[in-house]
Amino acid sequence: MNKSVFVTGATNGTGLAIAERFAKEGYTVFIGSRRGEDSKAAAEKIMEKYGVFAKGYQTDIFNEENVKAIFEDIRSQGYLLETLVLNAANLGIGQVSLEVDMNDFMNVYNTNIGWNFMMAREAAKQMKEKHKGSIVFITSNSAQRVTENRCAYCSSKSAILAMSKSMAVDWGKYGIRSNCVLPGMIKTIRWEENVNNTKYCLANYTPIEDIAEFEDIANAAWYFGSDESRNTTGAELVVDGGMLAQLTPNIERELWK
Repeated sequence: MNKSVFVTGATNGTGLAIAERFAKEGYTVFIGSRRGEDSKAAAEKIMEKYGVFAKGYQTDIFNEENVKAIFEDIRSQGYLLETLVLNAANLGIGQVSLEVDMNDFMNVYNTNIGWNFMMAREAAKQMKEKHKGSIVFITSNSAQRVTENRCAYCSSKSAILAMSKSMAVDWGKYGIRSNCVLPGMIKTIRWEENVNNTKYCLANYTPIEDIAEFEDIANAAWYFGSDESRNTTGAELVVDGGMLAQLTPNIERELWK
């Protein structure tokens, strides 16, 4: 049976690029999305393009029964998951700290911490059976340097770093590794819409004068998720063009077109 990977939030953008990166290497690909029809469509696209088996699932955030059902279905098809990439996130945009509703605040944690833990734990139960597996969290450089009005998001992404280390320590004896990828700005639609807006795109001023493509994050996820990193666990890989390395960006230079 082929090696298998489950990628959350994998119907477009970074998540889809990650799923395709593993498909290129011959992995069976399982895709999760809050929109079941979108996950099925993405799986069909991957099967047609790469000739591997792929299947899409609807993921219900913070629903433990849904998580268990997904992994039971994976098992029923003869797989014990090899790699789990946790890419989906609640971005918590626009939550002004003094005004945010506590339910909205905690929903960010329910997704980024609680639900990710549920997913990782169920995956780990399968990985334990064969004494091998890799869990990869797609977190953010916002885990280390925060942005305004993103308290829930930034603090939850920081918490993921500690959660990943805990999994690395607790589950290492079962052959399970856990690591984090920390992207910075990525060339998403949000970036395209604000490319010349210095108020929102200060992160564009990276030392290498560029920001990440989807494939840059996918390559980092592949490294952690595959045997290329067999002796690496509890680690973090920053993919942000050097943004975290600099104290003050050079805002005098012109942004690229």
